[in-house]
Amino acid sequence: MRESADVSVIAGVTTSTTAFVGRAERGPVNVATEIRSFAEYTALFGGLAMLSPMSFSVSHYFANGGQTAVIVRVVHADSAASAEVMAASTGSTGGSDGGPIEDADVDDAAGRAGKRGMYALEDCDLFNLLVIPPYDMTTDVGVATWASAAAYCRSRRAFLIVDPPLASFTPPATAASSGLAALTAALPPSSPDAQHAAFFLPALRATNPLTNLPDTFAPSGAIAGVFARTDATRGVWKAAAGLEAGITGVLGLAYRLTEADSATLNRLGANALRTFDAAGTVIWGARTLQGEDTLVSDYKYIPVRRLALYLEESVIRGTQWALFEPNDEPLWAQIRLVVGGFMEDLFRQGAFRGTSSRDAYFVTCDRETTTQADVESGVVNILIGFAPSKPAEFVVIPIRRTARRPDA
Repeated sequence: MRESADVSVIAGVTTSTTAFVGRAERGPVNVATEIRSFAEYTALFGGLAMLSPMSFSVSHYFANGGQTAVIVRVVHADSAASAEVMAASTGSTGGSDGGPIEDADVDDAAGRAGKRGMYALEDCDLFNLLVIPPYDMTTDVGVATWASAAAYCRSRRAFLIVDPPLASFTPPATAASSGLAALTAALPPSSPDAQHAAFFLPALRATNPLTNLPDTFAPSGAIAGVFARTDATRGVWKAAAGLEAGITGVLGLAYRLTEADSATLNRLGANALRTFDAAGTVIWGARTLQGEDTLVSDYKYIPVRRLALYLEESVIRGTQWALFEPNDEPLWAQIRLVVGGFMEDLFRQGAFRGTSSRDAYFVTCDRETTTQADVESGVVNILIGFAPSKPAEFVVIPIRRTARRPDA
């Protein structure tokens, strides 16, 4: 094998850096700003504010195990104060916050090229989860914006956590009134973008530190925190659901869902939050929006989708050394060796199902994956397969009891 740089190890990328897009009291506008604590958020963006659901969402994220966040502060493009806000974005908590924001401010018409709203994340090298809290206490994120956000996550190899609409912060009578029907009309489960999003309900109840009274909050920030905590303790391949997936710092939920409610939501591709007397409030579902039972999808489950994103991002970044190497068998063999070593390490950590490496994964990079036409075009193709460990949503235990015979 030809001499080359040290390419013996692929370093796995981060899995739970969470991007938040929304309204804040102050701070840089349309700038992706990385923070590592809520104290940093307070210093840069003004801390908790009644008109900023994002501020509470970020607080819940760090309280539940989040480590790194990327904040994009958005202001209303037509606000009379917006020019002043942008000119002095870190101005005093007595200044204007730019006023209410709306869908057009988050899902900017210029798209990725405009680098405004969520597309300010174009200047962020990597984020894994995306949270867009309600715009204020009365204004939801529109379903068309959720669809755009899922498409953007697909393009960035990231995952979107979708909140229930504000109207469903009280008990819904049907699945339609939970907001799920409207969401899936805009983001159909058959769309590949639906693999990159998950819907959770109901809302959380927690003490509002600004009033010291119970209040209702969108759950996405806390859920992202639990994802981050689970990634750190168990791995991205473990579903952040079940009794281990407790949401801390909350009083409970806006309303309680039953086991039957949870099963119905799962079958429709949505996820319940549940409260149990012994365990508290937990995440009780792990399905993507492509997870409804009528579909057959490789990415029905959140941890399977997120693990695949992790593998893809890590391998792409970890094989940059292959650029400009001669595109032939020695290169392909070296890629197989390096990527295979990465997959073997994950297998030993329990990322894949199977009792042996052969059963758990494969890595192919040869003349079958890379044709002569590919070689002439400067393309090398790597094919990776893995056997995912899927969540056990339902455990069926057949029970047979004996009874006294009538003649006994």
